Amino acid sequence: MRCTPRVPHDLTYNPRVLKLADRASLLGFSDIVRIRNRVLDLRAQGRKVLQLEGGEPFMPTADVVKDAMRDALAANQTRYAPSSGIPQLLEALRAKLAAKNHIELATGDLIVTSGGAHGLFCAFQASVDPGDEVMFFSPYWTPIRDQVRFAGGVAVRVPWDDVRGRDDIRDVLESHRTDRLRVIYVNSPANPTGDLLTRTQLESIAAFAKAHDLTVIADEAYEDLVYDGEHVSMASLPGMFERTLTVFTFSKSFSMTGWRIGYVAAPPLFMEFLRKLVLNSVNGVSTPTQFAALAAVTDDPHAFDGLREEYRRRRDLLVGGFRNAGFDCLTPPGAFYTFPDVRACLGNDSWRAMETLLERTSIASVPGVVFGPEGEGHLRMSFSTSMEVLEEAVDALRAL
Repeated sequence: MRCTPRVPHDLTYNPRVLKLADRASLLGFSDIVRIRNRVLDLRAQGRKVLQLEGGEPFMPTADVVKDAMRDALAANQTRYAPSSGIPQLLEALRAKLAAKNHIELATGDLIVTSGGAHGLFCAFQASVDPGDEVMFFSPYWTPIRDQVRFAGGVAVRVPWDDVRGRDDIRDVLESHRTDRLRVIYVNSPANPTGDLLTRTQLESIAAFAKAHDLTVIADEAYEDLVYDGEHVSMASLPGMFERTLTVFTFSKSFSMTGWRIGYVAAPPLFMEFLRKLVLNSVNGVSTPTQFAALAAVTDDPHAFDGLREEYRRRRDLLVGGFRNAGFDCLTPPGAFYTFPDVRACLGNDSWRAMETLLERTSIASVPGVVFGPEGEGHLRMSFSTSMEVLEEAVDALRAL
């Protein structure tokens, strides 16, 4: 596609008066965009790239979901829906949360959002005041820092290394707490490390939150991608629903990244403002998309079991490839990322390590430092791709 050159214009306004809002500086574009552009440049040059830098499921959206969208369109389900979600979907989500996540709530405690990222944005806006501290584990999913900052919050990072392998982690959390702490964000299974908090660890976080009257934002995007252990919803623990905003997405479990639909479960204290945020930001999610999501959540509850084993095979192949090539690589119990320590093989600078690996092996990855300072010296790579690509990557690592 040809781009029309931009025509320069003389300024007709006073730049000291007409200006961009100050809060614009609080948001940034993900560094992952830089990597994506680098990969596109290489491919445009005819270079082969083994793309492990991504973050979406390897399988297509299920036919039952696509058929439901077609049926909704054919039935003219194309008008405004209630901004909180169509009643059929809200009821299906309520039943799913009760049966699977052991969270008992009413449909009035649910709202449909335009994906998990939108749900998180609304959750931070509803719970964080300027100057409030927000605690989260690091390395972390990159937009979280900006979302905290845009809400006026101050990030408090707790290294995953400090809690991994420990049962009672409350003393670690206490060591990072000040009187300004108001919110703790919990992502389990976690992006980018694949860490999974155990029930005992979550109980420690719950006790910590109740002792200091904290709000919890639970990001459960990868709830179905658990290979070792169990996924436990924070809001299912005693006394936690009343202080927890739980954010879910259809993207990872149902391979619906491009559909942009998720949902938030929250107590009445937060729900009224969440409704206002959704109404004033997107005015509700696309009506036919909600009918597609309804088909996804009411389909065979065991449909993901076989896919989970496919992910496990891919994980074990890639982790084994890194270890055989001399890298220190933990086996992630959840999500679909590996996060190898590359310092011994590729140096301490993860941006330089990413470039070196790309040049020598054609493997595209994400520098660990973009996920916070605790990620430096690591690279994130997804095993959510074809076995053929992973086998080729393992062969390239062997020859590194």
